[in-house]
Amino acid sequence: MALRLFKILIALTAIIFLSSCNQQSNPSSDIPPNEVVPTPSQVTYQQMELIGFIHFTINTFTDKEWGYGDESPQLFNPTQLNVEQWVTTAKAAGMKQLILTAKHHDGFCLWPSQYTEHSVKNSPYKNGEGDVVREFVDACRKHGLKVGLYLSPWDRNHPDYGRPAYITYYRNQLEEILTQYGEINEVWFDGAQGGDGYYGGANEVRTIDRKTYYDWPTTIQLVKNWQPDIKIFSDAGPDVHWIGNESGFAGETFWSTIQGDSLVIGASDQQYLNTGDPKGGDWIVGQCDVSIRPGWFYHESQDSLVKSPQELMDIYYKSVGRNAMLLLNLPPDQRGLIHEKDVESLLAFKQMLDETFDENLLTGASCSADPTSSNSVFSAEKAIDKDLQTYWAAKDSSLPVSLTIDLGEEKTFDRLLLQEPIRLGQRVSQFKVWVEQGGSWKVLTEGTTIGYKRVLRPQAVTASKIKVEINAANNRPALSNIAMFKASEKEKKQTNVRTR
Repeated sequence: MALRLFKILIALTAIIFLSSCNQQSNPSSDIPPNEVVPTPSQVTYQQMELIGFIHFTINTFTDKEWGYGDESPQLFNPTQLNVEQWVTTAKAAGMKQLILTAKHHDGFCLWPSQYTEHSVKNSPYKNGEGDVVREFVDACRKHGLKVGLYLSPWDRNHPDYGRPAYITYYRNQLEEILTQYGEINEVWFDGAQGGDGYYGGANEVRTIDRKTYYDWPTTIQLVKNWQPDIKIFSDAGPDVHWIGNESGFAGETFWSTIQGDSLVIGASDQQYLNTGDPKGGDWIVGQCDVSIRPGWFYHESQDSLVKSPQELMDIYYKSVGRNAMLLLNLPPDQRGLIHEKDVESLLAFKQMLDETFDENLLTGASCSADPTSSNSVFSAEKAIDKDLQTYWAAKDSSLPVSLTIDLGEEKTFDRLLLQEPIRLGQRVSQFKVWVEQGGSWKVLTEGTTIGYKRVLRPQAVTASKIKVEINAANNRPALSNIAMFKASEKEKKQTNVRTR
């Protein structure tokens, strides 16, 4: 009996000890979450930060952005197609996922679809035996990138577009690409819906009711049935939403919450999409799509117009640095390769990004809160410990509240990164950053939302102490990370107007 009691005592002691050790990272020890929070899958998705788009189809060979739908499949004939070059280039740039245009508005399919003859199976590529989608997903998986596919809802080739029969066709093709190629992380639906087209030889304008024609709720449910863990992008999500422009920037105020039932794919308020909604009832990650060139498809005439590394950095700050994802398009040329000029700029951008964010100047600093939190799990030091699973939280919802960071010595910086523990929701709506100079505090910069990541670009300043003050929030404020950096010399050669 004594031995049995002893074993029970040892077991209880172990449980108490492990519980104490794990308290800081155990979700059960979190502060109460907001009513609207992301799914774990959405959190993981946003942590990728930078992903890529591959626009490649028959338009690449006709020098068009939107094919009419009457193009012969014989025109699709890349001479050096190397999908691994796309993938390794993207990976070297830090991208974690690629999305391929499996079918654009012209209706040409990059896989041998059984439902149409307007596909790669009737092209010279590999004598009609090619499957670019298969090559793409295999290369992504080989190199550790997530896979995304885009299937345009609009089809300027199909004779039934605008009629009920087309919806069956579209869903059949979705089933092909979402059941025959393994796990797909994202499917991309845009709002280009209806207009003039070939339509099987009709050569006419066809219009649709965007609210009802596609019966999106049914299509979305089918997609989730085929791929339970997939993220669906559209104006209305339900997982990821368009940012409202194709310039690659979110609003300076940007909420991940939005009112999903107020959105219509292809007919949503672009300004609303660009700012989100602090009172929104749905968490839908914002995604900023932009091309490295003026066009989405490759055009030789744009070889001199590739965005510079400095321009790409500016876009990064206005997308990832404003609580959104960055989706950067890399269009292969007629050879089937991402052009050398695109690669050069992209890799220089990655080097610039690494140089700027390589050294966190808060290493070795100390942090204190005012008012002080009474719970060590949420202490101020958690905001600068470089662990996104831990965080500082205020004792209650009383505002203002601030964190003061003592650098230990004077340091010069011009980049400041703030992050909230978004698994608990997005909270902060107004903040200021102060620096201590000459014994007095001065406002360095200020902002509104933070979310997953906010990167501020103040003028360079030298200080030994900084203070982050939160002035407005919808709940008890919390920060999972504060970091400080100095921009690389190369980055400072920006040609764009710099904003916060």
